Amino acid sequence: MSAQLLAAGSAALAVMLLVRPPTRLAGSAAPGTSPRRVLPVAVAAVVVAAVVAPGAGALLLVLAGAGSAGVALVRRQRLRRAAATVSARVLETCEVMASELASGQAPGECLDRAATTWPPLAPVAAAFRVGADVPAAMRDLATDVDGAGDLRVVAAAWQVAHRTGEGLASTIDRVAESLRAAAATRRVVAGELASARATARLVAGLPVLALVMGSGAGGDPWGFLVGTPAGLACLALGLAFGLAGLWWIEAIARAAEDAA
Repeated sequence: MSAQLLAAGSAALAVMLLVRPPTRLAGSAAPGTSPRRVLPVAVAAVVVAAVVAPGAGALLLVLAGAGSAGVALVRRQRLRRAAATVSARVLETCEVMASELASGQAPGECLDRAATTWPPLAPVAAAFRVGADVPAAMRDLATDVDGAGDLRVVAAAWQVAHRTGEGLASTIDRVAESLRAAAATRRVVAGELASARATARLVAGLPVLALVMGSGAGGDPWGFLVGTPAGLACLALGLAFGLAGLWWIEAIARAAEDAA
């Protein structure tokens, strides 16, 4: 019993280290925990689990791989939502600037207020105050912040208005109108893709329901999957195919969203 507990503890430690490395300590110089430091500990946990309970090592590798892929999927979805939020903030900022410029406000004041409501825009406002290249600062922000790509359009409009002497208010207003149309198209595409994403998640969860039903019918599918080499192979293949399907759906959806 103690050997099984030790193996289970080692497996849990390795999974936690592989799936979610420790965060950076305060005051450390590195931007994050290096995988080179995490990997030896995780490998040591695998070795301990494999020596104490031979079946635990293979199960650990399967669970660690599936957990890593699952966490990567979740992080990708969070990044997608964060990018959508940033894109909405860019549109909101552009609309507010267009209305304030139309009411006679100075561009610098508009940028300062926009930077107050959306802090990432602070370098752009600072560039205007010191007389630097505002369009270049917008393009840098569009490159550095995921989802802020529409700022390149705003930067181009700002540059054209500055060189041609055309009114900045009308130029930014036309940009805001085009960004609203693009955002509406993206919402339609996201709505159409939501059903495909939901179906993919439902299909990925059906094997778990089948295992629960098998256990309720008097069988032992869990024991077969985690207790026999053939079961571990089936578990690894099933998880791999399920996660690959989710990745595939997300890749297709992301390509469609980018094209929109």
